[in-house]
Amino acid sequence: MFSTRLIIAGALLVTPFAYAAEPEACYAPRAPIDVNDALTTINLDDPEAIVFEVGQLEAQLGEQPTATMTGGVLLRQGNRLAGAETATYEPVDQSLLLEGDVRFEDPNTQVSSEWAEFSYGLGRIRFDSASFLLFENNGRGAADAVEVNQAGRLELDGVSYTTCPPDSKDWVIRARDIDLDTREGVGTAKGVSLRFKGVPILYSPYLSFPISDARKSGMLTPEVGSSSRSGNEIRVPVYWNIAPNYDATFTPVLLTDRGWQLGSRFRYLTDTMNGDIYGEYLGSDNKFNDSRSMVRVQHRSLFENGWRNLLQFQEVSDNQYFEDLGGSLSVSSITHLDRRLSFDYHNDTWSLYGQVQDFQTIDEAIQPVDEPYQRVPQLLVSGYWPDGWLGAEVRLDGELVNFDRDAGVTGWRLNVAPSIALPVSRSPGWFFTPAVTLDHTRYDLDNTDPGQNSAPTRTVPIGSLDVGLILERNFNGKSSNRVMTLEPRMLYVHVPTRDQDDLPVFDTITPDLNLVSLYRTNRYLGIDRIADTDQVSIGMTSRILDTGSGRELVTATIGQTRYFSDSDVTLPDEPQFLDESSDYIAEVRFGLSRNLNFDVGHQWGEKDRGTTRSQARLQYRPADNKVFNVSYRFRRDSLEQGDVSWSWPIAEQWNFVGRYKYSFREEEALEEFFGVEYESCCWGVRLVSRRHISTRDGTRDSSIGLQLVLKGLSSVGTAADKMLERGILGYSANLR
Repeated sequence: MFSTRLIIAGALLVTPFAYAAEPEACYAPRAPIDVNDALTTINLDDPEAIVFEVGQLEAQLGEQPTATMTGGVLLRQGNRLAGAETATYEPVDQSLLLEGDVRFEDPNTQVSSEWAEFSYGLGRIRFDSASFLLFENNGRGAADAVEVNQAGRLELDGVSYTTCPPDSKDWVIRARDIDLDTREGVGTAKGVSLRFKGVPILYSPYLSFPISDARKSGMLTPEVGSSSRSGNEIRVPVYWNIAPNYDATFTPVLLTDRGWQLGSRFRYLTDTMNGDIYGEYLGSDNKFNDSRSMVRVQHRSLFENGWRNLLQFQEVSDNQYFEDLGGSLSVSSITHLDRRLSFDYHNDTWSLYGQVQDFQTIDEAIQPVDEPYQRVPQLLVSGYWPDGWLGAEVRLDGELVNFDRDAGVTGWRLNVAPSIALPVSRSPGWFFTPAVTLDHTRYDLDNTDPGQNSAPTRTVPIGSLDVGLILERNFNGKSSNRVMTLEPRMLYVHVPTRDQDDLPVFDTITPDLNLVSLYRTNRYLGIDRIADTDQVSIGMTSRILDTGSGRELVTATIGQTRYFSDSDVTLPDEPQFLDESSDYIAEVRFGLSRNLNFDVGHQWGEKDRGTTRSQARLQYRPADNKVFNVSYRFRRDSLEQGDVSWSWPIAEQWNFVGRYKYSFREEEALEEFFGVEYESCCWGVRLVSRRHISTRDGTRDSSIGLQLVLKGLSSVGTAADKMLERGILGYSANLR
């Protein structure tokens, strides 16, 4: 037996990752390996190849070959690196023993130690008494032993973990064993204790937690809160990641004043459809003395032939459900729940839409004769043919619908409305469009009063002329990037009188006046009434544009409709329309600064009619964590409200949040909440106190929410961030 000692300084060696060296008899010294020849035969970009860079290599050849590397050792395999001061090659075990300032790094992880074993045959490296960093969420920790495999998985024994910086241990997870899957973005731990500020706040024999945004099945962080209507509230959600495109959440809830509630949610997403199914069930409400439930379904489908489908369904067990369990005035003020199944199709010429629609009325004050009608079914068709003879545009709109409910007149309605328009110009600077429509409606009614026509019809022509200009000029000469426009518009409409008193009213209302309805040919919204009129609507819009960015700095619009004759067509119990003009309506929007926005809208009448509606909103947002909102709303004989909300730093790590919504008519606050947020480098806390009107009769509810956020781990307490996002326009929950 012979052996040879070989010393190479400044060596570079390349070997396949899967290479397994077998001991063999060596009877004569081998020729030294030519490194250049090796590099020409092995591809350095091969992800299975390992590249060694060493300061000095001392190899012992023979039956039991070994190699010692000193003077600095670097191993590279793909995007994974390992380094040490010295290394010893063990061919039998297919491993390298690394010693002295050992480091390992891949795109997601960094591990450092004084000793490690690199088993290249198995594709793993094991460290003793190591520290580690996770780049994706700034996590770090230490362990008695760390093992990293080529699948990006870390197995740790006797470990501590946190996302706090090295000089802080505000929160720490300690565990007997932790497995971190950096590719899947999740971690699992056994024998776990969570300490915050040195105080243990959680112990679990098993815990699963995220180390990225990846989804994983398991119990989510419990939520704790309280309210004056339901008592203390504890939620323990359990998440089930069924598949990449399916998931479900089950949430047992303890309401100390009411009982146990179970909520569940199922979501799905495929190439052709998506949906969200949610339900709640309270088995025995101690205050209501009965079981209570709510279900909500949303589904959308897109078929290969161009058809689309939408399903919306919502139902509650009783009329007080949202008042007791909804959590906000906007939810508790809901009077009807919409349920519909619809299909639609569109191409270059035709649009088709069909649906069946029903409502659940949950306001006991609404009488059966005032409830909305079911549409069972409703079919709509629209055709459009542009660029006809002399540039004419031809349209055909039609509808067939059956209205049904338990009280009042029911029946079918057929409406067909062909129209033709002749745009004289489509140039950017002006337009002139005369148009005429022939609107025909026929009814087939049931449950009519004695002597009432059960098959009334109506045919009415509608003529209109739409004229407008778009003028513009540069500010301060042609070189300016500021442009001002003047855009006057006039719409003339003539509709002759047709007797419509014998027609039912299924779905027609008088809408609020706005800049859209100002240029409509019918002052009613719906087909059951077409108002006779001889009118002209005149408006003016002006804009100041920044041509460099395309941003509108200022937009202002004002308009009014003038009536040249009285209107005889009215809704039941509505007086004859004798106005000579509509209210003026104006809107102004300022966006002079990216940090400051101001919108105001105002509607007022001539002479002694005064203000009908007014609203204004100011938002100042100089930074993501700074926002201040002020708004005002007024509607004559209905409401007058003011609203102030904010999220503003009051110190380096402290943020003051709040909202105050006040009714000037009732002289009371509708909703108010105030709170503080504290944020450190790795944790934060929110404390919010809230008081609001929760029912239609003015009953108030109050609550206090406390949320502790451990960055990179989870949050504990109430979901205060969701309430702040709903209540403060522009609020950014940076504390996560």
